[in-house]
Amino acid sequence: MVSSACTGVTDRLRETAIIPVIVIDDPADAPALATALIEGGLPCAEVTLRTPAALEAIRKIAESAPDLLLGAGTVLNLAQAADAVSAGAGFVVAPGFNRSVVDYCLERDVPVFPGVCTPTEIEAALQAGVQYLKFFPAEAMGGVVCLKAISAPYRGIRFIPTGGITVSNLRSYLLLENVIACGGSWIAPSIEIAAGNFDAIRGNASTAVAEVLRARSGE
Repeated sequence: MVSSACTGVTDRLRETAIIPVIVIDDPADAPALATALIEGGLPCAEVTLRTPAALEAIRKIAESAPDLLLGAGTVLNLAQAADAVSAGAGFVVAPGFNRSVVDYCLERDVPVFPGVCTPTEIEAALQAGVQYLKFFPAEAMGGVVCLKAISAPYRGIRFIPTGGITVSNLRSYLLLENVIACGGSWIAPSIEIAAGNFDAIRGNASTAVAEVLRARSGE
């Protein structure tokens, strides 16, 4: 059974259709980054736990932009999941399927999106009670063609493809009925964050949103 918390997050992800995947080195940049995403029409972010600054960045975004849909990514173990939720993450994303991370989140009604790329992993997630999954690494595994093939037997599962997705191939994923959103690092590259180039990030977000609208209108 899907919890109300998970339903609320997945509904918002369907609405945005894109999750900016963030690698940040200085937590002081976090509030400005959040503002740029919001002003670009994309009030969502997945801050990956790839740098020592990540947890503090999550705290600062949670405090400065409480309306932004904020998640933690690259969550590899139970301790990281606990730290991320404590810092203010509203959902958890993992590159692979870690049962301890999934169980921790489900027990606390925290939406969790574990990574899968094979039928075996999909079935492990199903057995754990998860129906919304990250398809990773999307392009390296064969992209849309692969996702169509491995997801065909699993009609109730929904996916968040991530890895190698850009504005140029975004539409091909969003046209799939079982894709609720796509994760992408091109919207807020770490080099632009570090340079304080938030105008570029705002522009990237606006461009991504426009592409989503075109996909939905069938243009």
